Amino acid sequence: MQAIILAAGMGRRLGEFTADNTKCMLEVNGVRLIDRMLGQLLRLNLNRIVIVIGYEGAKLKSYLTKNYPSLPIEFVENNVYDRTNNIYSLWLARGFMAEDETLLLESDLIYEDAILEAAVKTPLKNVALVSKYETWMDGTMVRIDEDNNIVNFIPKKAFKYSDTDYYYKTVNIYKFSREFVVNHYLPFLEAYIKVLGENEYYEQVLRVITLIDTAGIKALPITGMHWYEIDDVQDLRIAETIFATPEEKLKKLQHSFGGYWRYPGLLDFCYLVNPYFPKKRMIDEMKANFEPLLRDYPSGMGVNSLLAGKYFGIRQKYIVVGNGAAELIKSLMENHEGKLGVTYPTFEEYPNRHNQSDLVIFKPQNVDFSYNADDLMEFFGDKEIASLLIVNPDNPSGNFIPIQDLFRLAEWSQTKHIRLIVDESFVDFADKGLDQTLLKNEILEKYPTMCVMKSISKSYGVPGLRLGILASADESMIDGLKKNVAIWNINSFGEFYMQIYGKYEKDYARSCEKFREERALFEKELKEISFLRVIPSQANYFLCEVKAPFTSHELTLKLLTDHNILIKDCSSKKGFPSDRQYIRIAIRDRKDNSAMVEAFKGIGK
Repeated sequence: MQAIILAAGMGRRLGEFTADNTKCMLEVNGVRLIDRMLGQLLRLNLNRIVIVIGYEGAKLKSYLTKNYPSLPIEFVENNVYDRTNNIYSLWLARGFMAEDETLLLESDLIYEDAILEAAVKTPLKNVALVSKYETWMDGTMVRIDEDNNIVNFIPKKAFKYSDTDYYYKTVNIYKFSREFVVNHYLPFLEAYIKVLGENEYYEQVLRVITLIDTAGIKALPITGMHWYEIDDVQDLRIAETIFATPEEKLKKLQHSFGGYWRYPGLLDFCYLVNPYFPKKRMIDEMKANFEPLLRDYPSGMGVNSLLAGKYFGIRQKYIVVGNGAAELIKSLMENHEGKLGVTYPTFEEYPNRHNQSDLVIFKPQNVDFSYNADDLMEFFGDKEIASLLIVNPDNPSGNFIPIQDLFRLAEWSQTKHIRLIVDESFVDFADKGLDQTLLKNEILEKYPTMCVMKSISKSYGVPGLRLGILASADESMIDGLKKNVAIWNINSFGEFYMQIYGKYEKDYARSCEKFREERALFEKELKEISFLRVIPSQANYFLCEVKAPFTSHELTLKLLTDHNILIKDCSSKKGFPSDRQYIRIAIRDRKDNSAMVEAFKGIGK
């Protein structure tokens, strides 16, 4: 068996990374693609390796000749690489193809060792390695039957998103027998080039063969194995994450702050959403209006504050809409004067945006980090603070202050001329949570020194829309925030979501009820894990103390490495005792929560 590697392309989409070198000289985590590929091929005892070079081919040839002097490498030069495509590169290597069984690869691929081993060990003579379609995949797709016969190659022009449930992506690794190459592929390849030219892709020839010949190309599914095709700088970053060491992979994911759809199979128990809302019908309505929402400008703050007011039943003059609560937190904190009272541990976006020397910090002295309104009034009673921050339920502890106690705290704050900032982003998950909101005109008007923040991402399950609101009867503060944010800070999708939400309000209420039931079941299951102490929570997450034999970092790393599950390691958060370890686990739906429980059980064996 021989390997043929196509490495003539220019890799324009990688910009500066391929300005003076071909794509396979690109480094992923310090190792060049070509070095990784050759190391994997060396284990296969091949008769030879044929590399088709073109763009910056002399550099590649010199590098390989110097670093692999004993390797049986043959070079084929495509001198018109800038005017042709990979069909011509393969045509130039036709003489080699006709002499031996061939493993055909493209040089911009990175994959785990088991993938090549699967290609070589399969008894099938002519196979295309394929992987079930994922949203990150681009290029040639195939459809296969129940016997893994490829029934059609689907080029980009024929791709339909409505059919993706049936698609498999070609991994651009093929194994061909000499008989197939001589009697089928090369004759069709020659005819195709004569008719349609040299600026095409070799998969088109396979498509023709599939349609009109009986040669039979089988698919070899490798779904679940790790591989990636690197075409641009984003692909490079993702590949570096997927193929990093476990420690580096965890670090890269933690510093991505989302976007996890790019990582196939990753189960995200780190970020916090509502798994039961929105329902399919609401999503379908959003989809049905996708094109006008994409093409038309959104409204400005005047209309969006009106929609947000309708959403929560608040007067327009009392509410400002943000590009996520994060935008409003930034604006609120950067314009805040005086000392800020904070309870640690908490959601650190607020204190991190404030002058650190002006923070007055309360730390509950109990193992559950629980506190109530009386604790806060007692601690801050003799402190000079301009504002007091309450995240309710708190993040990450899940501590909850009922609404009647918040009223007492609001009265106390008003008497002492302290602005009370209440973030109730998770309140709807609390028991009777929909009755616990402060977002009512009469409440805001009774306590005009109070302001209420709410992230629509957290409880409404739409973090991708980036929506949040701040409400207060202090109209001068609200007006100031409206002037501080951009006129078009909300996109059309977020605006439309607020516009139609009223039709689905009952669905939302039911989703919160269903969530509370799931939380109770998940809590019971987690309490059976010997190395976790589950802290009671009224939010959509559990803070857990990690017991021996694990640390929080070890447990986080083990879940990611062995189960592709990401959780929040709280060891870097402020307010935790140095001699104890904590993690935060999001609450998802029954299927995902069961997977998490099983992962913990497996780790504990």
